[in-house]
This record gives sequence, structure tokens and C-alpha cells, in this order.
Amino acid sequence: MAGYGFLSVLEEEMSTHFDYDFAINWDKRRHAVEVSLILEAKNPGGVATVDSIGEDNSGDIVFEDCILFYNPAKSIVNREDYLAVISYEPKKGLSREFLAYFAQFLNETAVQGLEDLRDFLENPDSEEFSLFWDSQAFARGRAVLEETDFYSYPRY
Repeated sequence: MAGYGFLSVLEEEMSTHFDYDFAINWDKRRHAVEVSLILEAKNPGGVATVDSIGEDNSGDIVFEDCILFYNPAKSIVNREDYLAVISYEPKKGLSREFLAYFAQFLNETAVQGLEDLRDFLENPDSEEFSLFWDSQAFARGRAVLEETDFYSYPRY
């Protein structure tokens, strides 16, 4: 993705600061970028689960969730479809400092999420698992960032 505005920087920062599998999907038509994270957990007890589309599973768990970066003037977003949604200004874009912070915060979220997923599989009384994005903590951390190097939305 070299040379693709903040996409290149996002990929670099995710590779540096995020310890789990991820994918970046650039939706040019919607002026949006999805970052998918993938958590995997062993299910040695064969705990029966039902996934988000209603399929039964008692094997190992592969959990995926997405964060969306979007242009509010060009994208229609259903916030409930994403773990988090983050708007950007197309000409200004996003800063390297913010993208590094995002990757680190997402990593902390994934660490806690994997721990919660394992607890869910070990606790027969647990009824549901979902990843939690602490938007207030994220906003507090973002507020104290010193942002200097901005990268615009990619051109195509």
C-alpha cells in the first residue's frame, strides 16, 4: 500500500504495534477504510457456541470485528456494524501519531478481548461474548496527543 496516504501509515503502525492478525480493506466507493482484527482461542472443552449469523460451533473460536475510518460527507455508516467508527477529514487525513495511538489502543483492546473470550469459554454460565471498545478512554488518550505529521485520504 506504499504511497496511499494514511493507508500506508496505518499499515506500518498496525504492523509495529498490533500483535494479532489484522486486515485492512479500502472501500474507495464509500471513502472508508475498515480495519479487521482477528482473535483465535482454543476451545478444549468443546463449549457449544452460536456465532453472529446463527451457526452452531463447538470447535476452536475465530472471532473477527472491525473498526471503520470514514468520511462523514461521503459515507453512510451503521455504527452497530462496527466495534468503533472514527471519522476523518479527507484533505487533512489522520496523523502518524494518532494512527500509532490507535494501533496501540486496539492492541490493548484485543489483549483484554482475548482474555475475556477465554474466560467466556471456561465459564459455563457465560451467555455471550463481545469485544469492548472503551470510547471514553480512547477519546481521553486522543485528546492529549501531539499530532504533527498528517497524511491525507489516499488518492486513486
